[in-house]
Amino acid sequence: MSAPIKLNFKIYQGSTFRQVLRWESSTKVYVPITNISKSAPVVLTAPAHGVPVGWRARVTNSNVKELVALDYMTVTNTTTDTVTFNQVNSLAFTTYTSGGVLEYNAPVPVSVYTARMQIREKLSSTAIIYELTTANNGIVIDNGLKTITLYIPPAVTTAFNFTSAVYSLELVANSEVVPFASGSISLQYEVTR
Repeated sequence: MSAPIKLNFKIYQGSTFRQVLRWESSTKVYVPITNISKSAPVVLTAPAHGVPVGWRARVTNSNVKELVALDYMTVTNTTTDTVTFNQVNSLAFTTYTSGGVLEYNAPVPVSVYTARMQIREKLSSTAIIYELTTANNGIVIDNGLKTITLYIPPAVTTAFNFTSAVYSLELVANSEVVPFASGSISLQYEVTR
């Protein structure tokens, strides 16, 4: 990763802020499909697929044209050999006969990283509005699910009084610092308090 991805967030004052991020590599993984259910939700059998829950994946080269026509979807459940896409009802789809590939971008292993993120009113501000790190549990890295979760408790967001702010998120491993994400944050003021 050479440049950070641009992500803008909205924080609701007095509410929990939780944002789950995933780091996809540019390496494609292709796993042959051996069955596609006619069910709601659709369940694909792709032995030893390795795709984590919450990951984006798609179907290519299948005789079930309705699935091939869909773009990347979020995997909502897995077993060792199956993948479920809860957003797809395949009851009226063409019956699976053979073929097809489950395609996704391989996750980047995140277990070697710690993370840090600062929120400031603007880029030139010296004052930090809030800092999240893996050390203060504001950032949780889960290598099993391949996720980086940002967390700000409601007791903290209640005290926020900015209109807009900026942030940057860095991942750190040994002496390597990876600029992972940056962008703006808008604050939605609380009505019920």
